[in-house]
Amino acid sequence: MELLWTGIAPKDVPAWTDLTNELAHFDDTDEFYDEEDLAEELDEDGVDPANDLMAVWEGDQLVAYGQVRVRGVDNQGFAAAMLSGGVRPSHRGRGIGRQLMEREEQRGLALAAQRHPGVEIRLKADGLTEGSSVRGLLEHRGYQPVRYFTQMQIADLAAASIPEDDDTVPLDVADADLVEELRTAHAEAFADHWGSSAPTVAQWADVMTARSLRPEQSALVMDGDTVLAYAISENWVEGELYLSRIGTRPGARGRGLARRALLGALRRGQQAGYRNADLHVDSQNPTGALGLYESAGFIPRRVFAAYAKDVPANTVG
Repeated sequence: MELLWTGIAPKDVPAWTDLTNELAHFDDTDEFYDEEDLAEELDEDGVDPANDLMAVWEGDQLVAYGQVRVRGVDNQGFAAAMLSGGVRPSHRGRGIGRQLMEREEQRGLALAAQRHPGVEIRLKADGLTEGSSVRGLLEHRGYQPVRYFTQMQIADLAAASIPEDDDTVPLDVADADLVEELRTAHAEAFADHWGSSAPTVAQWADVMTARSLRPEQSALVMDGDTVLAYAISENWVEGELYLSRIGTRPGARGRGLARRALLGALRRGQQAGYRNADLHVDSQNPTGALGLYESAGFIPRRVFAAYAKDVPANTVG
């Protein structure tokens, strides 16, 4: 049967969710989503669902999808295009992944050149875990592993020993000044992290209004109206508290503030009845975050590879 290539529309979200969760099971990524989560991605700032999201249909079945995101120039001077997606296991080995990558690359290069003219482009893709078939595809197309990220977990949050003394405050998303202060703090905290770019006001608004955000289980360390450190919590998998962003402003490092924020978020998650806690950390994090998380009770579960291919700006036409 001939394949049909389309964008992704609201009516396609149930099929997209089904495919995404099948891939999470098969590829052992633990990245599960509800329909509401993926529906939000259609409305992300700067996203054109008809072109930045790709659906591959065989009859009525969604057999593959692709997603392209291009945001700001990162701290290494690249206009980064993030390429993601996957092919249903039953349809692998038919060249669909190769065609999908070709289309995603074309879109990523065009979008990066349009938004950041004259800037060298870095195409990025998730190489998943060791042994994943996507790594062979990426390497064949000239990508190389450039970074490794460790997924860590506290498997039994209820049994975790978390200090009761807590001077952190939860996140109040209704406080516009606090939301903007947190955006600035996050940009400063991650300015020296690999591949980071400061979120725009619109991009940060997407984070602060996401269905997955758990403000009551997030924790901020404040000095008056200034955010010194923070741990932002989200929830995608039932019973799992996911720490999506943890950081300390550079001028406040070395005082144990990230630990206070992390423990504050974990304590709130524990009190709210979450069963486990998860996070991902750059294995070469410049602030020693891996050791911090281990000291808080997190145990490594999986290691994911980030792949990249650099494309000079003058070769994109």
